Amino acid sequence: MSKLLIVESPTKVKTIKKYLGAGYNVTASMGHVRDLPAAKLSVDVKKDFAPKYAVIKGKEKLVKELKEKVAESDEVLLATDPDREGEAISWHLATLLELDMTKANRVTFNEITKTGIANGMSAPRTIDMDLVNAQQARRILDRLVGYKLSPFISQKIRRGLSAGRVQSVAVKLIVDRENEIRAFVPEEYWSLDAKFITPARKSFSAAFVGDETGKIKITNKEQADKYLSRLDGAKYTVTDIKKGTRKKNPAPPFITSTLQQEASRKMGFQAQRTMRTAQELYEGVDIDGIGTTGLITYMRTDSLRISEEARAATNQFILDTYGEKYLPEKPRYFKSRNNAQDGHEAIRPTNPALTPEKVKKNLSSDQYKLYTLIWKRFVASLMATCIQNTVKAEIQAVTEGIDGYCVFSAAGYSVKFDGFTVLYEESTDEESDEEGKLPELKVGDKLKLKELAGNQHFTQPPARYTEASLIKALEENGIGRPSTYATIITTIVKREYIKRQQKILHPTELGEAITKLLNEKFPKIVNTKFTAGMETKLDEVGEGTEDYIAMLHEFYDDFDKNLSKVKEEMKDVKIQLEEDQTDIPCDKCGRMMVIKTGRYGKFLACPGYPECKNAKPLVTHTNAKCPVCGGEVIEKKSKRGFTFYGCGNWPDCNFMTWDKPTEEKCPNCGKSLFKRKGGIIACLDESCGFEKKAERKKKDADKDE
Repeated sequence: MSKLLIVESPTKVKTIKKYLGAGYNVTASMGHVRDLPAAKLSVDVKKDFAPKYAVIKGKEKLVKELKEKVAESDEVLLATDPDREGEAISWHLATLLELDMTKANRVTFNEITKTGIANGMSAPRTIDMDLVNAQQARRILDRLVGYKLSPFISQKIRRGLSAGRVQSVAVKLIVDRENEIRAFVPEEYWSLDAKFITPARKSFSAAFVGDETGKIKITNKEQADKYLSRLDGAKYTVTDIKKGTRKKNPAPPFITSTLQQEASRKMGFQAQRTMRTAQELYEGVDIDGIGTTGLITYMRTDSLRISEEARAATNQFILDTYGEKYLPEKPRYFKSRNNAQDGHEAIRPTNPALTPEKVKKNLSSDQYKLYTLIWKRFVASLMATCIQNTVKAEIQAVTEGIDGYCVFSAAGYSVKFDGFTVLYEESTDEESDEEGKLPELKVGDKLKLKELAGNQHFTQPPARYTEASLIKALEENGIGRPSTYATIITTIVKREYIKRQQKILHPTELGEAITKLLNEKFPKIVNTKFTAGMETKLDEVGEGTEDYIAMLHEFYDDFDKNLSKVKEEMKDVKIQLEEDQTDIPCDKCGRMMVIKTGRYGKFLACPGYPECKNAKPLVTHTNAKCPVCGGEVIEKKSKRGFTFYGCGNWPDCNFMTWDKPTEEKCPNCGKSLFKRKGGIIACLDESCGFEKKAERKKKDADKDE
């Protein structure tokens, strides 16, 4: 009996086939096979938003081959990814391949291991149409907003723009933060910082907290100088010591959002890079002595649930490796957020015994870094609590001839039992003033003042978003879902609505202009509560408690009326951006040319159109010289949007390269050097042939691609 199993990714095929054995033919759909064609709206609004699907261009041959394989098989099982998107792909496949929708022909794998595949194969079910409808509703919503709103925005601001339902809210968060920073008025405050020497000649730091009247906030230099004068010649005595213990519990295992945040903080990974690497670890890696196996569970999840089998295996690993005292007295369970989908476990290693060091030689650099992060976080989450000894000392300063006293405070801790911290500690976005270790102190100790200084400070505005903090904000506001965060950020950067500087996200003038327009004319589109409410409704569609057609009408009917009204109000309005202006004069009429965006990217155009129709390419200069003729090397774009470099003397010189110019000169011939893939710096003069390995500073080693 011949059985056909269809998965999404070809990477999984070999692994799954190995575990299923003879009798199964495993093939891949290569992701989606059917979608809404991009050339038109492809949604019949008048017929309750009926989608008009078509086979994705270029996949006709694949669909034909799948149909032939189905015809040769006695049974067909659909094993696409275990989420809404995967459910929709299975439905599209079942429709195209004319499979019986009433049959239990859908299986899901939480992990690509022998156990995970056996568990999935033992529980076939019918396609979940509620999950399919939730995905359809999201796709239709995004298509309606994108195809109805984008042309309007392009007309009013700049050609080629687009407005996404969720991406627009993400841009607004960044723009709003920038406006908060601009409006922030810093407040001055001062600290009095002291360094003391104990009788045992150990030094430590302490800070002024007040005087005999209570706590004092010093707000200016005069007030600081007054206390510094009062403390001149003071004698310092330890008057109180408070000792105690505190417990520090481990962070829960990763869900999609926290994995993206921590990979950004600890390793500088962009969300897209994190998810691509996690997908590779999930789909399977060839491990010496084991073969191809999935190293982590499914990486698109917002559940903190852990299987008891995984818990038992990890507990045994902790017991064998660290000893019994590193296991908590009671098993630790983590509670998921209220609106979390509980279809999958938290992200965890499929086998805790496969430590990062054991599999390191079989992994790429990114795979090893991410697997180490996931493995350590999960194992640490099931380990014992860290116990710290804390100490807080109060120091009184008394100056002869002055009534009253001043108070300084110092705090510190030491580790009594390291617990889970022997393996892993979570990072944070905020810089922390970590307490240090205090020397041994006792009440009555007379301290020697080593240093006392008044230091001026100003309150700081809220920090700009990083990828990690933006993902956290999206999650807290209920915007998007874990599987969409990477795409959201990638999209708004690619569209130049925001830009990255180091790890910080800044809005561009274009992003601010679009946000201002949407905020004034389409407030619901960029309203966080409204967008979060839509996400909740999509969840309800997935749970079968909300009708997706009614939900679409509730959104679209008002949106369409408002769009028609705004179009009429703004029919003669055109928004000009300062960033589009240049200091390049038009060589035909003398006006300063502006940057416009066309089918193949940006170009220079005369603002006097239609009287003056002068236009020319927008040249991005480099400092490199052409190795053929010595002309300037400039950056260019291919018709598909890829960056390459060519000689500015084209067409007289046809030099071009994909290699990026550097500032360096060849030590042999003096010509410009270019950077190739693999970190090779090379001279492109064929008669020279100089090459060297690019030097990498340690601090840059983990930066994004």
